[in-house]
Amino acid sequence: MPVTNRPAGDWREDITVGTEHSVADRSDIDQQEIRVLVENGEYWLRNRGDIAMMTVTIERLRERWPHARIGVLTHQPAVLQALLPEAEPICGPEWCWGSDSWQGRLSRTAGTRLIGPAALRWRAATDGPKDRLRALRSSACLRRYHDESEAEAAGAEFPVEIPAAVAHASLVIALGGGYMTDVDRYQANRTLNLLERAHALGIPTAMVGQGMGPLRDPLLQRRATQVLPGADFIALREPRRGPELLSGFGVEPERVMITGDDAVEFGYRLRGARIGTDIGLCLRVADYSKVSAAAQATLGGVVRDQAVELDAGVVPLIISEYASEDRLATLPLLAGAARTAAPVGRGGTAHDVARQVARCRLLVTSAYHLAVFALSQGIPAVGITASEYYDDKFHGLAQMFGTGLQVVHLNDAELEDNLGRAIREVWDDAPAVRDSLRQKAVDQIDASRAGLERVFRLVESGPVRRATV
Repeated sequence: MPVTNRPAGDWREDITVGTEHSVADRSDIDQQEIRVLVENGEYWLRNRGDIAMMTVTIERLRERWPHARIGVLTHQPAVLQALLPEAEPICGPEWCWGSDSWQGRLSRTAGTRLIGPAALRWRAATDGPKDRLRALRSSACLRRYHDESEAEAAGAEFPVEIPAAVAHASLVIALGGGYMTDVDRYQANRTLNLLERAHALGIPTAMVGQGMGPLRDPLLQRRATQVLPGADFIALREPRRGPELLSGFGVEPERVMITGDDAVEFGYRLRGARIGTDIGLCLRVADYSKVSAAAQATLGGVVRDQAVELDAGVVPLIISEYASEDRLATLPLLAGAARTAAPVGRGGTAHDVARQVARCRLLVTSAYHLAVFALSQGIPAVGITASEYYDDKFHGLAQMFGTGLQVVHLNDAELEDNLGRAIREVWDDAPAVRDSLRQKAVDQIDASRAGLERVFRLVESGPVRRATV
């Protein structure tokens, strides 16, 4: 069971809670035979929140099984090697494990040390317009796919390729994210197809740090009902919608656990010793989070005015580089601000952004994982939303922390007054909620690690499924 009420100040920067059952306790397991296939959820590696979740999970897997092979599905193999050298890219067109010969191991090591960092620098220097054009093409494909998928009566199905690597895995684990929802049906079904194939092959399957819903699409509901009851373990990051959905899909409650977001540990590690002095700001405008021009103007004006009144600087926080969505929406809001900081560069890491968060006294954010970073460090936030999707994210997160997060809807007729009031209240409350938020973070870290302990046992409780290649 997870430890609760652990004093936040007792934690070390390198957390090792949840490792009571060490590798030494299972000397009969040949770790070199273990292959963990990780469904990443965000194959382009452009969202620092998703990268934070992946970082924590990969670290925990490696901590338990130092000699196992951990493969991550990705479209950016070199960037993955730069960000997470402990992981092995599994990429197209073959989507296979690399050779386990000494030549194969040498190639992966060389790629991690040489190619990875260079690829990250190259992408940072060239993203800009290229990334926006890619996003436009992707959006067009998804719109066309959405139209085609409406033809349920004609028997249309989700056309998602299943990676060949699944056939040689000992465990398939789907990382946390908000993709089990109508707004990301492609990724949701890609994950469901993978889990279904693994289950059919007798391979243990788990989902961790999951946010679920809204999910009303008939095709997606049908697939979830077919697949999710076969998952061995599902960890949810909040209780707002997921438990009810899973129950409706036929998932046994004994297989479900509410653990919090895996990025909580990532943020908590980077907490600062002193209360910050700035206001962090992030606005995302996307197909799944539409924000009117009037609301954007009001948001920028209120934050700038409150910064002057509170004698605070404004820190632009960029969590997603996909199509430059956070940059394009956030940076214009700083025009006319009295005091601002520079955003992280395109090559900046999730650590860089979490450290920027640490200098803030509060955040105003429409990006969910920035709120996770802040609350985990003991910093309160104002979550701004313009959709049911983000309503669920922020209200679910507020349930997990209990205090320190106010939610303001950008369609509020009294947006200017209510947002200004929320900022002032959160600013004043920051010292009082700091310890409580950190304690809630500790509780969620414990729960998340306890959940992963159940995942470890899926492999360790029986014979390791030996790789055939």
